[in-house]
Amino acid sequence: MEYQKQLQRIKNGSGFIAALDQSGGSTPKALENYGVSSDDYDNDDTMFDLVHEMRARIITCESFDNERVLGAILFEDTMEREVEGKSTANYLWENKNIVPFLKVDKGLAEQMNGVQVMRPIPDLDALLDKAKNYPVFGTKMRSVIYEPNVDGIELVVQQQFDVAKQIISKGLMPIVEPEVNIDGTKKHDCELILKTSLLHNLDRLSGDHQVMLKLTLPEEAGFYQELINHPKVLKVVALSGGYSRSDACAKLKQNPGMIASFSRAFTEGLSKQQSDEEFSETINNSIEDIFEASKV
Repeated sequence: MEYQKQLQRIKNGSGFIAALDQSGGSTPKALENYGVSSDDYDNDDTMFDLVHEMRARIITCESFDNERVLGAILFEDTMEREVEGKSTANYLWENKNIVPFLKVDKGLAEQMNGVQVMRPIPDLDALLDKAKNYPVFGTKMRSVIYEPNVDGIELVVQQQFDVAKQIISKGLMPIVEPEVNIDGTKKHDCELILKTSLLHNLDRLSGDHQVMLKLTLPEEAGFYQELINHPKVLKVVALSGGYSRSDACAKLKQNPGMIASFSRAFTEGLSKQQSDEEFSETINNSIEDIFEASKV
C-alpha cells in the first residue's frame, strides 16, 4: 500500500530528490563543508552522531517541505537513527510526505578499464529486507566512469542492472547511478557509450519492471531525452557531481524532464555555526533554486 502511494508521488509529483547519503568515506568532507573539523571527533561513532545532527537539522527544517522536495536518499546508519522520536525514514514519509530511499552500495572497487565498479554487496538481501521494515521506497547505488572504454562502461552498466534486478525482486525501486566524472577530457564520449548501454539493458528488462536513473548532467543539452521517455524508466534524476549549485542548476535547466538529486550542491552554504534563522534562510534558497531548475 505505502509503496504504491510512494510510486505515484515520485511519478506524478513535482520537486527533486535530496541526496543525504554520505557514508563512511565521504562523511568527513561533508562535515568539513558544514563547519565541523576532524578535531571535533575522534572516532566513527562521534562522527556519525555529528552528521546525523546535520541531517536531522535539514530534515526538520520547515523549508524542507513536500511541495519542493519529492524524496531523500539516506545512508543505512541514518535510516536506523531517529528524528523526533521516529526512525528517519518514517519521519520523512509520515511527517513530511517525502519519499525515503536507501543507499545500498558498499563503495567502489579500484579503477580498471577507465571505470570503478561497485564493491560486492554480500548482505544485500538482508539489507533490502531491513529497508522494507521501514517505509523505504527504493535504493541507490553508484559506480564511476572516467574514460570512454567500451568494455569498462559495459561492465559498470551490467553490474548495475544485475543488482537492480535483485532489488526489484524484493519489491523496491532501484536508482541506477553510473556517474560520469565531470573532469574527464572525453566526458561526452563516455556519455555516448553509456547511453547506448543503458538503452540496451532497459530494453531487456522484463514485464512491468522499471528503474530510476541517476546521471551526470550531460555535455549536450537534452542528450538523455530518449532515456527520460523510455517506458522502463520511472524518472531520470541528475547528480551535481562536483559542480557548484549555480552551475548544476544552469545545466539542469537545459535538460527538461530531468530533476535534481544533488548532494554537495544541495547542502552548499549550510553551516553548524549558523543560527536557526540563518540556516533556514540558506536551505530555503538552496531548495528554491534546485526546485525551479527541476521544473523546467
